[in-house]
Amino acid sequence: MRLIILHNTYQLRGGEDAVVAAEAALLRAAGHSVHVETVSNDRISGLAAKLRAFHSAPYKRACKRWVADLVGSTGAELVHIHNFFPLLTPAVHEGAAERGIAVVQTLHNYRLLCANALFLRNGHICQKCLQGSRVWGAAHRCYRGSLPASLAVVRMQWRAERHQTWHQHVHRFIALTEFARSKFVAGGLPAERIAVKPNFVPDPKFARRLREQRKGALFVGRLAEEKGVDVLIKAWKHLPDIPLTIVGDGPERARMQSEAPANVRLLGLRSAEEVRAQMAAAQCLVVPSIWYEPFGMVAIEAFAVGRPVIASRIGALAELVTDQVTGWHFTPGDPESLAEVMREAFGNHTRLAEMGRAARRAWQQYYSPAKNLAQLERIYKEALGESGHKLRDHGI
Repeated sequence: MRLIILHNTYQLRGGEDAVVAAEAALLRAAGHSVHVETVSNDRISGLAAKLRAFHSAPYKRACKRWVADLVGSTGAELVHIHNFFPLLTPAVHEGAAERGIAVVQTLHNYRLLCANALFLRNGHICQKCLQGSRVWGAAHRCYRGSLPASLAVVRMQWRAERHQTWHQHVHRFIALTEFARSKFVAGGLPAERIAVKPNFVPDPKFARRLREQRKGALFVGRLAEEKGVDVLIKAWKHLPDIPLTIVGDGPERARMQSEAPANVRLLGLRSAEEVRAQMAAAQCLVVPSIWYEPFGMVAIEAFAVGRPVIASRIGALAELVTDQVTGWHFTPGDPESLAEVMREAFGNHTRLAEMGRAARRAWQQYYSPAKNLAQLERIYKEALGESGHKLRDHGI
């Protein structure tokens, strides 16, 4: 099959960027012809560039012509779009669909429905734009605390809804969990076109072979409010006997360093290999997010190395982690609840290890490359059928 992958990368490389690269490599290894095109938010530097981005965010006609030409030059049968905001715009969906090929959109976050893509405001879940007008996103300056930037997102949402972009020019959406799918259905996306396919991680065989003594808990992620880092530090002030290692960087790092108790280590950013090594050396992973995570890549990375996950009972995390089987749930935003669960987990090291083995089995069953490839090919086949594209031998 010949396909194009489109992605607007972030200024700081994140999970979405890693997923795009991993899926492209997976498809190529399976024999598909994959053409990847990326644009970077690094281009939005300086006042003039920001003004251009604000003006064109709802719809950039040049992007429609560009993707149409790209389809012609590559002979693609399907375009798979990941992040398109703000540089690609929904014009790429329209340009591809009007060339008669299938269009697939992965819903990595809630940007289509929420200006900051998190459903989070002032440290609490906020669904005002889901349940009412999108104008709340601008009124509350939900995107980076900026009225112009928030208005750019809202204008994109309005334009796409007014022109029925998601109904007319996307043949399959990919939600990462059933929870995320339910939010997009509530937000007006066509339910019959939203498939559920989780992300995947390869088998980190070397990490599972490490012979280090497993000790303590691990947090991996951006050190930001929505990740629940404040909850983490507050809980650990009551857990002097359980070591905690924190990997990551972000706006909350300085405050965490000043408030963290003695048994907490902050390592800053680390390579993927180093993260896997830290997971292999820990007894469990902690994910204290307070927002509706559409997925939880770090959780399945822990599953892959056979480590249970202690996670907030919220959003996709409540779906990914089976309570008392592959880990534990605790009340989101509640340090005392997290501390109580940690004491239970570390009070029985044998059970903790058993849950790690169950986590590894969950990875094999749901989050392995082979499983993901089969799901992705099925979704592509459905999109081709929906688009009316002539079904030749697509190798799927």
